[in-house]
Amino acid sequence: MYVATPATGTTAAAAAPDRSTAAAGKAARFVRDVVELANAEREKAGCGPLRTEGHLRAAAQGHADDMAARDYYEHHSPEGRDAGDRISGAGYAWAAWGENIHRGPKTPERAMEDWMDSPGHRANILNCSFKDIGVGVSLAANGPWWVQDFGAKR
Repeated sequence: MYVATPATGTTAAAAAPDRSTAAAGKAARFVRDVVELANAEREKAGCGPLRTEGHLRAAAQGHADDMAARDYYEHHSPEGRDAGDRISGAGYAWAAWGENIHRGPKTPERAMEDWMDSPGHRANILNCSFKDIGVGVSLAANGPWWVQDFGAKR
């Protein structure tokens, strides 16, 4: 995009917003919000807060991105890999793990409301033995795709 500069009448490149940077910032904010909302629910239930953990984050983001790219919605990849496989592959040495996935909610609040309304998902969020969390969000047009990976280390 070019704009005329008023002082000289010449043209210069205008700073057009970088959509990928804006999407990355929004996804990062959504990740933080999901962790905060999960910890708020855990506090109400008497559980300690979950720590954000990089390996779990990588596993969760990888699964969100993969589901969005290949348009499937499952805990198991088309190759049969489950969250335990992905979490181990990301380098997290787990004694226990859990995973929540979701497709479609436009806000972290809505994703968390839906998870808390589902007994299995709620159980993962409120499992006091989990100490760590990684959240992934893909803002692809066919989503958003949400993943929470929970873990307790060996």
